[in-house]
Amino acid sequence: MTNSETKATLSFSDGSPALEMPIYKGSIGPDVIDIRKLYGATGMFTYDPGFMSTAACNSSITYIDGDKGELLYRGYPIEQLAVNGGDFLETCYLLLNGELPNADQKKEFVATVTNHTMVHEQMQFFFRGFRRDAHPMSVLVGTVGALASFYHDSLDINDPHHREVSAIRLIAKMPTLVAMAYKYSIGQPFVYPRNDLSYSANFMHMMFSTPCEPYKTNEVLVRALDRILILHADHEQNASTSTVRLAGSSGANPFACIAAGIACLWGPAHGGANEAALSMLEEIGSVDNIPHFIAQVKDKNSGVKLMGFGHRVYKNYDPRAKLMRETCYEVLQELGLQDDPLFKLAMALEKIALEDEYFVSRKLYPNVDFYSGIVQRALGIPTALFTGIFALARTVGWIAQWKEMISDPEQKIGRPRQLFVGAAKRDVPPIDKR
Repeated sequence: MTNSETKATLSFSDGSPALEMPIYKGSIGPDVIDIRKLYGATGMFTYDPGFMSTAACNSSITYIDGDKGELLYRGYPIEQLAVNGGDFLETCYLLLNGELPNADQKKEFVATVTNHTMVHEQMQFFFRGFRRDAHPMSVLVGTVGALASFYHDSLDINDPHHREVSAIRLIAKMPTLVAMAYKYSIGQPFVYPRNDLSYSANFMHMMFSTPCEPYKTNEVLVRALDRILILHADHEQNASTSTVRLAGSSGANPFACIAAGIACLWGPAHGGANEAALSMLEEIGSVDNIPHFIAQVKDKNSGVKLMGFGHRVYKNYDPRAKLMRETCYEVLQELGLQDDPLFKLAMALEKIALEDEYFVSRKLYPNVDFYSGIVQRALGIPTALFTGIFALARTVGWIAQWKEMISDPEQKIGRPRQLFVGAAKRDVPPIDKR
């Protein structure tokens, strides 16, 4: 960031001295006012619930322009990365290192990740401690945090080599743990990773193969999963990423920080959007019920919401949605599911929402969650595991943000302040006076 020639001046109507504050410019996006000396100079804090107008860090990883519908990973538009940027591991390399890999760098990176996909054999005993019907996200919070119990040789956050090793381990082992959570929930044996398969193909192999017969991967479906992972790899300073950074600011080990991110992502207001969109479709039931449902959505008193449409950040079309829409249609075509009642319902709802002036004027376009839920359902991934797939994709973004935070010389332990509105200091009365 660079200093702006312009300064911000905060004046007070009670005649208190004005305060001049520096303004910093980023490479793109809004400028920021440096308020770090505000409390020392005035005895006041800023008040910003939800941190809607607060930049908590400087970062060079991901940039979003919600008004333009733009998402950049290290400067590269997500549209180009998803179409021309290779597979998910190339995106991982980019987020971790700042540049796309050349052929030799990619070969080495893929080999390194591939050789770390197995988890310690004792991890299977952790799974036995969970009920079979436990939510996959609770299982992942526990097992990812437990990785710190096995890999003591990469817990020194001040050692750059340790940080690199832990990053690779998290990226490599997340697919294995997610697949193990699924297999455990349905009572099937765990499937070991295969080093001859790509990252996404290996995940599908661990998810859907059994010891009974060979499993053949479908390249169309593998590409679809790869695109889901690329589109969800990072998304700037969202709630779960901020959680990872806040946990990391205390000096917590990376496995604990990622477990904290998974716990935050589990919240229905964050990572559960595609699950909510699919649940909405199941509640609608059939194409014939769409008019009544749309009428309820438009009725402010009904409490019915259109899930999978609109986005808190994007005030225009979600740039990931168009890509996911293409993938959605490719997968349905490949699997012959165009006439499946649920998918026909989804496409009919999409068409109405894109043409109805009520939704168009409010810019309630389908977002990436609307389509990714449909794709995952078609791939055979159960609804309860949708957020687990999200966590698998987002792990690289979390670890890249964590590494950047640890290396930032301005980093301090996170400590938000508050506007206290409770009781002022008072004395405790005797019990007979209460």
